[in-house]
Amino acid sequence: CTYPSQQLAPFLPPGGRCRCCGLQQHRFGLKGLAKQRNREALKLDVCYAPIPAFSCSACAFLFLPALRCNCTVCEKTGYECETDGACMASISHIEGQDRHVRICIAEVNLVPPGQPIYCLSADGLLNTHCCYTDYCNSVDLKIPLGESTPCGRWLGPVELVAVIAGPVFLLCVLLIVGVFLFQHHQRTYSHRQRLDVEDPSCDHLYLAKDKTLQDLIFDLSTSGSGSGLPLFVQRTVARTIVLQEVIGKGRFGEVWRGKWRGGDVAVKIFSSREERSWFREAEIYQTIMLRHENILGFIAADNKDNGTWTQLWLVSDYHEHGSLFDYLNRYSVTIDGMIRLALSAASGLAHLHMEILGTQGKPGIAHRDLKSKNILVKKNGTCAIADLGLAVRHESITDTIDIAPNQRVGTKRYMAPEVLDETINMQHFDSFKCADIYALGLVYWEIARRCNAGGVHEEYQLPYYDLVPSDPSIEEMRKVVCDQKLRPNVPNWWQSYEALRVMGKIMRECWYANGAARLTALRIKKTLSQLSVQEDVKM
Repeated sequence: CTYPSQQLAPFLPPGGRCRCCGLQQHRFGLKGLAKQRNREALKLDVCYAPIPAFSCSACAFLFLPALRCNCTVCEKTGYECETDGACMASISHIEGQDRHVRICIAEVNLVPPGQPIYCLSADGLLNTHCCYTDYCNSVDLKIPLGESTPCGRWLGPVELVAVIAGPVFLLCVLLIVGVFLFQHHQRTYSHRQRLDVEDPSCDHLYLAKDKTLQDLIFDLSTSGSGSGLPLFVQRTVARTIVLQEVIGKGRFGEVWRGKWRGGDVAVKIFSSREERSWFREAEIYQTIMLRHENILGFIAADNKDNGTWTQLWLVSDYHEHGSLFDYLNRYSVTIDGMIRLALSAASGLAHLHMEILGTQGKPGIAHRDLKSKNILVKKNGTCAIADLGLAVRHESITDTIDIAPNQRVGTKRYMAPEVLDETINMQHFDSFKCADIYALGLVYWEIARRCNAGGVHEEYQLPYYDLVPSDPSIEEMRKVVCDQKLRPNVPNWWQSYEALRVMGKIMRECWYANGAARLTALRIKKTLSQLSVQEDVKM
């Protein structure tokens, strides 16, 4: 107020104050202010200012004693405070505990008029009480439980995790169900699309109705590319095969005998875990110009969904004698039979190793797992090399070798010395061919032992049967082959028969510790060809 305090002093009781109530000075006016503050209990003194020398002419002065309140944060003033506004008391529920607050609120903060923000409450969270008499905020408040209490209360850690994790879990379940339904729909759709292909009555769309298995194999043998049937024909053949019986099992899966248009085929079924092996073997078999009479004839590759899991099929020629291992266990062989088996095996390996240059050329291929169980015996007594899943190819143009970075592959019993002691040069393709030759020498030893010469033949045994256990470790084989430099025994009585003598000589030259000193597959083939002429063997 513009009146000097000394002139107003006679009108003011101790602790009083004077305020100008002109309409331009105070927005409430006298009546409004009295109503706003609910001052019925206060004594109101109004004084007029008739002296025009002061700027507050015709101004009413409202005498308002200072409002005293309890204050929970005013430790220095004895937990009391004074204000020209209101006293406020509140209680809030935070982290499971009630928190009481008592403070003074200045008049300028009592906005908006009639319902100041500082005086608002929230059901279940905050209860606020504003009042305008001295120490009126000493009341004890409680939080009223309204309808919104369950939704508005503070959550503990466990409840918070539950609130967050619940919807996330539900969302994941819905997502999984959605993916399952989508896959089921896709399988159903795909199944409907290929019904006409899988139905044997519809395979004439891709193959002539009168074409037999023999015709198909002849077409494969005489095709220009030598890389196999077109993919859609492979799929047609594979999906019209009827499986008959299991004829073998291995680490990859099973081998079945199947029927297609009256002919027998071999079906190698890989589990879905062995997809890489299946893909690799199918890729190698379909190499351009690979087809050869002494390499297992590849017919088709396909993946079949039986509703529960995916089967990966490799379809090939069927040979009823089975593997050379099985054949030698069942039968002994004549000298002619021995030469026929040995020469055909060398012919197949020589073709595999050979690189054919040209636009329709063939890369050199090393088997890397040659053994009697991976060589099949055909009806005419010759061999067909099979199981090319671990094979490695060499591209001479780029001088690259596509091989998995693993030096120890194949069967331990047939591993060459340089593979056992890890000295093999993985960057040199000839190193892999030399390792194949070592294994071929062991296969020849198995064949020659079963040769019936002069009424004498020995029982079948695996190489090193007398030096290592039935399932030898790398260390056991390395000790025998590399450290002790032992090899399978070649009996002296073989010298009495020219064919066995030549076979024994070939074996020794296949078993040299130095891979570069070993014979090549082509040299072995030529030597055995000369022997077959001498012995008058009909191939």
